[in-house]
Amino acid sequence: MTTPDPSTAHAAVTQPEEADRLRGLLRSRPYQKALVLSAVIGVPVSLAAFFFLAGLHELEHLLWAGLPARFGWSLPPWWWPLPLLTIAGVVVGLVVTRLPGAGGHIPAGGLHTAGMAPAALPGVILAAVASLPLGATLGPEAPLIALGGGLALWFRNLARAPGTPQSMALLGAAGAAAALSAIFGNPLIGAVILIEVAGVGGPQLFAVMLPALLSSGIGSLVFTGFGHWTGIATGSLSLKLGVPFPRLDAGDVLWSVLMAAVIAAAVHLTLSTGRLAAIFVAGRPVVHTALCALAAGACAAVYARAVDRSPADVASSGQSTLAQLAADPHTWGVGALVAVLLCKGLAYALCLGSLRGGPIFPSLFLGAALGVLLAPLPGFGVVPGMAAGMAAASAAALRLPVSSVVLVVLVLGSAAMIPVVILAAVVAFVTAELLPPGRPVPPVGRPAGPPDARPAATWDDGTERDAGPRKRSSR
Repeated sequence: MTTPDPSTAHAAVTQPEEADRLRGLLRSRPYQKALVLSAVIGVPVSLAAFFFLAGLHELEHLLWAGLPARFGWSLPPWWWPLPLLTIAGVVVGLVVTRLPGAGGHIPAGGLHTAGMAPAALPGVILAAVASLPLGATLGPEAPLIALGGGLALWFRNLARAPGTPQSMALLGAAGAAAALSAIFGNPLIGAVILIEVAGVGGPQLFAVMLPALLSSGIGSLVFTGFGHWTGIATGSLSLKLGVPFPRLDAGDVLWSVLMAAVIAAAVHLTLSTGRLAAIFVAGRPVVHTALCALAAGACAAVYARAVDRSPADVASSGQSTLAQLAADPHTWGVGALVAVLLCKGLAYALCLGSLRGGPIFPSLFLGAALGVLLAPLPGFGVVPGMAAGMAAASAAALRLPVSSVVLVVLVLGSAAMIPVVILAAVVAFVTAELLPPGRPVPPVGRPAGPPDARPAATWDDGTERDAGPRKRSSR
């Protein structure tokens, strides 16, 4: 008679238990109420996020196009970012020291889903309005996450719904996902980002996910084609676009992997510099924030003087500049690409540690610019270079490999580059995780809640430093 395998017996017992636990959760009244409330708050949170983004866009257009045009300039002059970013630094410094919540999370600490108290929302909005339209090299996703989560909790308080830590976490994540869909124009990417940022599965989630992601990326070459292999036709949920994409070959795959490792090291250095800037700012928030912002403006001014292009190429999130680069990459000479990589990379690091915003769009642009710069390598191409560069840079900056793949595929509007996108994201993620951790991001400003809700110092990946050994990224 054979002895049953203990691991098999344990799995047989565990799976029904997990299924019963899920059924019990779905049948529980508090969870059902949280689902209903999540559905209800989706509409007002999305509307608030839309008008918030629209206001940021209009103000940015006024400052960087309307006002220069009134003075007769077709482009902002080279010195234009200096006063704007100095003002941004002073305002953000005052918000950090005077208002609850310190204007939101420090971008160098990564994305967070911790529910932002409703009392912190004025500071978050004011810091974002002072940072993003005035030239911070950051994106709007972090303020949107804080805005969506904070509004969700505010609506819960308004409805006087009973709250538990679990329901508050669910509502905060739901509000953040609804707000993110406004910027990405797709509800899927918001949900995927929130799943990875929350890190519900801990390190085991990423340990299981990476092999599956890597295997699917290699396997997708069977369908997309490789070299002389034409690929096998298969069904697709994406729209058929009339944009020609090159067929991948060995050079594209090889250079994408090598480039991803280099990008991961460069992004790690940039984030480390951002954390040093955050430590510098923590000493004297108002003065030092203004100095860091002025230095970021100086990067944009040097770039504009050196290559005779708009300083907005550096002093912005990079979202519109990325569209210009993708539309006609050949208008960017080698000198302009090198200059924007150096100047925008340094401005990005300074803003990560001082101003308020998110890390996604600058990393996408920097990765795409490096891909275009390296496209002339033998066997490489512009489209694979941009795709791999964006995937590697976003995966290294966010430490969210699946979200980075989904985001880049969404940006490209095609599944043709999925193999190199997945390979670059996985290689960059693994490389970034294996690099040594740097110094933690210090807490700043006034807490928006009770003393036990004060922000803790975080490791490079956004994990609380005093929460024990270094754990999985909360980004």
